[in-house]
Amino acid sequence: MRSASGQASVELVALLPVVLLIVAMAWQAVLAGQAVWNARVAARAAARAHSFGADAAEAARAHLPHRLERGLRVTTHPDGAVRVSIRVPAVMGLLRLGRVSATSHFRPQT
Repeated sequence: MRSASGQASVELVALLPVVLLIVAMAWQAVLAGQAVWNARVAARAAARAHSFGADAAEAARAHLPHRLERGLRVTTHPDGAVRVSIRVPAVMGLLRLGRVSATSHFRPQT
């Protein structure tokens, strides 16, 4: 008879990649959710700054974590709307998962 502990070790080794994949996917979902949240915060700050005549991109950048600043795009409109778009960070650095964006609006305060 073979040892039961040896069989359990083989099963663990076989299932370990599946467990790691599930953990990576869950962490990716957390990162995507955080990117959406940060885009909304940055859009609101950018719209507020734009309504007072300040630089919307600078305000958005000031409210983003450093790792999200690289892919930042800020679009302003004369009616006070500001759209902020950032890249979704990837668990695996080589993947490109797209962008998330948020729009906020403040009437110009001039």
